[in-house]
Amino acid sequence: MPPELKYDAHGLIPAVVQDAASRQVLMVAWMNAESLQKTMESGETWFWSRSRAELWHKGGTSGNIQKVTSLFYDCDGDTLLVLVQPAGPACHTGENTCFYRSIPLQRQNP
Repeated sequence: MPPELKYDAHGLIPAVVQDAASRQVLMVAWMNAESLQKTMESGETWFWSRSRAELWHKGGTSGNIQKVTSLFYDCDGDTLLVLVQPAGPACHTGENTCFYRSIPLQRQNP
């Protein structure tokens, strides 16, 4: 694990999960050192659930696993980028991505 990674006060780091083929952002979740280690060892995504205070394996119950193709971290070492091959929808709603809703821009006329 890179020593440059910066976890927050709760020992967590955000992980942006992106489809390796389409480059679509699928989801954002939290990892701790243990879930990152499990991800690196298993080749599938593992995260830390803040609401349940436990590790979770993406697709462990749904079958919609995410096979990791690459792991990156940003210049500040405080965010992960996880490229995956998804085996199904990323969102618990059944949507392909968690980012399926948009907010209209309110542009000002000059």
